[in-house]
Amino acid sequence: MRDQFGRTIDYMRLSITDRCNLRCRYCMPNGVQPLPHGDILSYEELLQVAAAAVTLGITRFKVTGGEPLVRRGCVDFVRRLKALPGVEQVTLTTNGLLLAPLAGELAALGLDGVNISLDAADRRSYAAITGFDGLDAVRAGIDAALAAGLKTKLNCVLLAGCEDRLVPLARYAEARPIDVRFIEVMPIGAGAAQPGPGRDAALALLRAAWPNLHPVQERRGNGPARYYAADGLTGRIGFIDAVSHKFCARCNRVRLTSTGPLKPCLCYEAAADLRAVLRGNPDALTQTLRQAVFQKPRAHCFEDRTAITERRGMSQIGG
Repeated sequence: MRDQFGRTIDYMRLSITDRCNLRCRYCMPNGVQPLPHGDILSYEELLQVAAAAVTLGITRFKVTGGEPLVRRGCVDFVRRLKALPGVEQVTLTTNGLLLAPLAGELAALGLDGVNISLDAADRRSYAAITGFDGLDAVRAGIDAALAAGLKTKLNCVLLAGCEDRLVPLARYAEARPIDVRFIEVMPIGAGAAQPGPGRDAALALLRAAWPNLHPVQERRGNGPARYYAADGLTGRIGFIDAVSHKFCARCNRVRLTSTGPLKPCLCYEAAADLRAVLRGNPDALTQTLRQAVFQKPRAHCFEDRTAITERRGMSQIGG
């Protein structure tokens, strides 16, 4: 499937819930208003969307939330998604709190990798950012994922005041095969008021610890991260720098929110209402997907906040 600008779209993020068991200050500090159960896509509906997407060449899926593991039946859903004919890869993004007891089962069913959100390596900072003293549970989740053989990445948001936290987080890549990725704050939702350092400033701080940190031309996932290697690092350091270094020309993704809108681009409100199609005219699902993907915008507009039309928080749009 190609969009109107010739980009190959082969990757879909599937948000299965907007709920989360953390209250990260840049995402959902006040939680979210609970939605009626019927407003959320059922697992069967999510699988219908995935099956239709596969026929268009979208064969790689990321299961997201909110926090996906808080939704009952998530592991079984991952199993069913992985088993769909034509699906090439399924990965999971999680905050890690519930991961430790599930990592072995997820690995056994064929999950291709796990991204764990972690914005601080010390307990005090972690609690200040997330609202909970849960660092030990996340550490246990990381250890369990590695022990189960899951390809493991850490996602760390470049928040305001994060400078002294970067090197301790990056050290997760020293002795273990973990990629640590630093993500620029996107000006959406609560994060819009908390911009932190960009890639270049963060890279300078990391090079104080690893002077030979250098870019490598490696594809280590489906996303846009640019990776760096250094002597003394087993894993890689990555940057997702959508704000300071636009990469829209090679964007390959669309996002399905938990309530059904399919978003071709993160910063615009425009979306195709797949819930309405699924529950009203399911025979039109594939064509609706095709049209939504084809109409994907050329680029985001993060550099001009007045042009951003998306007003929901990241947890609500499967960020």
